[in-house]
Amino acid sequence: MTPKKPKAASGSLRRYSAKRDFTQTPEPRGAKQPRGRALRFVVQKHKASRLHYDFRLEADGVLKSWAVPKGPTLNPADRRLAMQVEDHPLDYRDFEGVIPPGNYGAGQVIVWDRGTYRLAEGQNPTAEIQKGKIKFILRGRKLTGMFTLVRMRPRDGSENAWLLIKDKDTGADPRWDPERHDESVKSGRTLDDLAKSHHAARWISNRKTKGR
Repeated sequence: MTPKKPKAASGSLRRYSAKRDFTQTPEPRGAKQPRGRALRFVVQKHKASRLHYDFRLEADGVLKSWAVPKGPTLNPADRRLAMQVEDHPLDYRDFEGVIPPGNYGAGQVIVWDRGTYRLAEGQNPTAEIQKGKIKFILRGRKLTGMFTLVRMRPRDGSENAWLLIKDKDTGADPRWDPERHDESVKSGRTLDDLAKSHHAARWISNRKTKGR
């Protein structure tokens, strides 16, 4: 019996674009970009229908993305469920603002952490993700050290469930709690600050107003 080939993990923004109306959301349209000197990562705290953290790794010109309900942790004993979602454009790593009601993912978004990463195993992040396991070292403002993302066995036909695990190293902290570090590394604001602020990026549409 011939084994099934793993699904392609190359970067694509088709699903990202199909889910959004860019006349109604401030999110960047984005495009695939060539790799820079260092691979980048971002974690965005997102208060949509449910609070979660969007964990994103640069690979193949896009941001490979996972939704982590309880958020990343520096505690190796806590394994975090991470649901893989559509690729996002690299421009998204700087996105912080309010996605208006009625749009996909409506709610507040802050840049909770960001920085660079390097692979601890392998040479190509896309290839490692395709194999179902990627081990990497983060250099962020909050998250540091080695982490592993590993795909779980499919359940109910879904292949999107992964585990995000902090490896035991000098960056580990068994007492660390993401809720105690709730501010944006970009602006210093929290999700509540963003929701209350009259200066938040609340962009509704690009339609011209009457008389202009």
